[in-house]
Amino acid sequence: MRAGAGSGRRHGGTAAGLFGASLLVAATVLGAGGAFAQPSAPPSGSASPGGPGTGGTRGDQDESNGRRGDREDRGDKGDKGDKGDREDRGEESGRPGSSGSGSARPTTTPPSTAASGPSTTGSASTSPSPSASASSSASASASASAKPSAVARPAPAGAVLAVAEAGPGAGLPTAQGLQQALATVLTDQNLGTVGLAVADAADGQLLYGKGENTAATPASTTKLATSVAALSLIPGDTRLATRVVKNAATGGITLVGGGDPTLTALPADQVQIAGVPADPDTAPASLDALARQTAAALKAAGTTTVVLDYDVTLYTGPLLHKNHDAENIAAVTPLMVDEGKVDPKSLADAPARVTDPPGAAAESFANLLKAQGVTVQGKAKAAAAPAAADAPVLGRVDSPTMARLVERMLTTSDNTLAEAIARQAAIAARQPAAFEGAATAVTQELTRLGVPMTGVVLNDGSGLHPGNAIPPAVLVKLLALAASAQHPTLRPVLTGLPIAGFTGTLGKRFGAGSGAADAAGLVRAKTGSLSGVNTLAGTVVDADGRQLAFALMTRTAAPVDTARAAMDRVVARLAACGCR
Repeated sequence: MRAGAGSGRRHGGTAAGLFGASLLVAATVLGAGGAFAQPSAPPSGSASPGGPGTGGTRGDQDESNGRRGDREDRGDKGDKGDKGDREDRGEESGRPGSSGSGSARPTTTPPSTAASGPSTTGSASTSPSPSASASSSASASASASAKPSAVARPAPAGAVLAVAEAGPGAGLPTAQGLQQALATVLTDQNLGTVGLAVADAADGQLLYGKGENTAATPASTTKLATSVAALSLIPGDTRLATRVVKNAATGGITLVGGGDPTLTALPADQVQIAGVPADPDTAPASLDALARQTAAALKAAGTTTVVLDYDVTLYTGPLLHKNHDAENIAAVTPLMVDEGKVDPKSLADAPARVTDPPGAAAESFANLLKAQGVTVQGKAKAAAAPAAADAPVLGRVDSPTMARLVERMLTTSDNTLAEAIARQAAIAARQPAAFEGAATAVTQELTRLGVPMTGVVLNDGSGLHPGNAIPPAVLVKLLALAASAQHPTLRPVLTGLPIAGFTGTLGKRFGAGSGAADAAGLVRAKTGSLSGVNTLAGTVVDADGRQLAFALMTRTAAPVDTARAAMDRVVARLAACGCR
């Protein structure tokens, strides 16, 4: 179908478009849907259901609700005051961005596939559990704020992932067709320097490029590389364990950090992500549940007073990111609660972080033990040596599965969680669990997967580092791998992508007045921004129903909201045409 025909159909089908777009919300991390595989139930002792830890690192979240702009991946603190520039802040409630969302196009649903793999992490901090069945429908609370005309029961995640049913006469867009369709929007001066790659999502075939092999600053689209490598190295049903063990040397107990930054000290009914409760599949591990288990074991042995220390030896290297500001990212340690927030209930864009996350976690744990009738003597300190591998376990709680953690990290662009996942990849690859080791592990695994790494430079897992470099063609290769039938374990990379106008960091983009509203619901993409840098990489369904992968990378002095709107119009033009 030609561009004009596709555009006409979309304009004529607003109601259908809203309905269809609302179905796309099914795969968001905030609902029960997501990756093809339903995570296995947590082992006994896991957190009670209640929802993911409060909000994640707001290094690039929540452009909505009148919050400050442009925090995402802030390498330049002087840039923080730019209104609307807080990386792709999106509301995660499943609310449409506008009533002008584009019409849905028919898709085929691929068979469900378990989101797990054969590799193991080689770390005591992870606990693989059996693969599980296909995803259930998303939580109704995720779309509670949707307009009535857009409310629909979410469809299975597979409907989001499929390469659309294009029909026997539909062919691939051509380079000439894409060039003609994009010529006007790509000359928008607000884009500045542009790098663009467009590929067929079915097989990764590059269809059109503009500086596609020129490395550019990826900002938070770095998280795509982190996610692909992590899910390739680590089974998707792996959970990160936080344990309490007996300490033979001190006669006390040791709280052992397993690398789960989503561990929460909040009661289950107070736990939210960006103000939205989550279903049991995404509920974080509970520190209170761990304290209850530990207190019960101690009292059963006749102990009501103990000495407490904590083990954070899982990670090595610097605690602080190069661009650490105690807001966009916490100190990177294997033990923390509520991602190191000073106020665990804070919904601020970039909440204040505690200076000593492990110490704060141990203090919270001691208070919870006291509530259970067990007194901790003195103040908890770092353990003198790692906990013994055979130390008796008094309590244990487990995170959501790695597949769910990846989805949450991508949807909300969570910097702290991204660095934790990168370190798990390092452990699995037998690299040091530090910034450098994680970057090495990701680079090596992507190379093994056949990703062309010429020009790629990685310094972290989150994209906060301004020295990272990735060409647009590499980003579309990562997306194509995630869509490939040969790599079903990578599906959470796609299901975690924010939905334009609906979820995560795209929740307030592609809205009315943007010139891109017709593409709302048809685009799923990872956002990224640093000072003067804006990136967008994901998938879009074109007018012929074919799914395309794209990566758009810009560097500009234009106001961030203006630059993003110009980018959204480029992607909307892809949605509007068959481009043959």
